[in-house]
Amino acid sequence: FLEEMAEDNITPIQYGLLSVLADLPGLAQMSLAEEIGIDRANVADVLTRLESRGLVIRTVSAEDNRRKFCAPTKQGLAFVRKYHANMQRAQDNLLRPLKPAERADFMRLLRCIVEAGNDLGRAPLRSSAQRGAAAKIKPKERPRGRSSKQAGG
Repeated sequence: FLEEMAEDNITPIQYGLLSVLADLPGLAQMSLAEEIGIDRANVADVLTRLESRGLVIRTVSAEDNRRKFCAPTKQGLAFVRKYHANMQRAQDNLLRPLKPAERADFMRLLRCIVEAGNDLGRAPLRSSAQRGAAAKIKPKERPRGRSSKQAGG
């Protein structure tokens, strides 16, 4: 992955987080942590790095100053589009030693392991059944233009 993304020096977690936001813009920061299964403190740190690069913007909730909503910028969306093929190539390279049927089995077994131990981790991954609707912003909660920098965070 790092070789495929060397031109823009981005980590797998950063790209994954940005990809989720491209698909589900406007997620609350906590929902984003649940969506990708990493600790919320780590999400905040990764978002800070992506925000400093102009790839993500965080907006403070008008109802609760502790809550931040996240969305990719135009540059962030362009970044995901530009590097999607590179990311896919990195995944293909990882699985190259396996035959196609073995790849499917391997991915099925990995899902089985993750799902079986999901509730044991510090940051459980949101199940596919929970994705989407639960994480999206309700219209009344839509951010009202205060960026996290304007709100002091």
